[in-house]
Amino acid sequence: MSGLVFLAVLGAAVMHATWNALIRVGLDRVGTVLRMALVQCALALPLAFVFPLPATAAWPWVLASGCLHAGYKLFLCRAYSHGDLSQVYPLARGSAPLIVAFVGAVWLGEALTPALAAAVAAIGIGVILMSGLGPTRLGGLPLRDINTTAVGLALATACFTASYTLVDGVGARLAATASGFVVWMTLVDTVVVAVAAYWARGPAVYRGLTSTWKGGVVAGVFSYCSYWVAVWAMTQAPIALVAALRETSVLFGMLIGAVLLKETVSPLRWLAAAMIIAGVVVLRL
Repeated sequence: MSGLVFLAVLGAAVMHATWNALIRVGLDRVGTVLRMALVQCALALPLAFVFPLPATAAWPWVLASGCLHAGYKLFLCRAYSHGDLSQVYPLARGSAPLIVAFVGAVWLGEALTPALAAAVAAIGIGVILMSGLGPTRLGGLPLRDINTTAVGLALATACFTASYTLVDGVGARLAATASGFVVWMTLVDTVVVAVAAYWARGPAVYRGLTSTWKGGVVAGVFSYCSYWVAVWAMTQAPIALVAALRETSVLFGMLIGAVLLKETVSPLRWLAAAMIIAGVVVLRL
């Protein structure tokens, strides 16, 4: 992985953690996601006339990616309604790199060296430990205190994360234009989110779009830019490495949760942070 790709993905991780924090603190999370999707659509529409269309073989992947991204956001909203940012976010992201690495090696022939495989595993396990699921003597949550609903929704969200990561990586390569793939996937994503929001809340969800619109705009811009960088990076480096490096966003999410949301950071989470950092260092060696 080149230095440019490495730094770009780290920047995308910061933006990803930021828009997740905005959704977590929002009182109307479905409304925030809808505003975010509409902002992304506004960014994508003019670009549809600038970038070339994806190749014909990529269109099924464009449609699949749009649906998976919408499902990810909607499940994330549900998960945040039951758990903290510092618990839900790591679980929603942490298992994805491990799934992506396995499928990438078996299906895409992107076998990793032992050192890189260990780095991906360290990042994935560290991210999961960041949620507080670990030894209680280090600050892990006792079984009786684990919010099983939040954990279940976060793990379901992780399945969407792994799925759209693989679909995006393959689709962008088939499209022969990462930018064109991002633009048209975003438009599909917006349609699905808009329909789902109407189904969940009715016309009232659209009447409330003007409230707290700033958070939706910031979340939309950060989410769009973060995703664009990630898709481009997956055309330049193995998908598993990009997916693992992107999940360092949980480090920034932990800091946001601790500093701004006043969430507790236990020794276990600091240990998890050390594992993630160690994995990142190996990726860059």
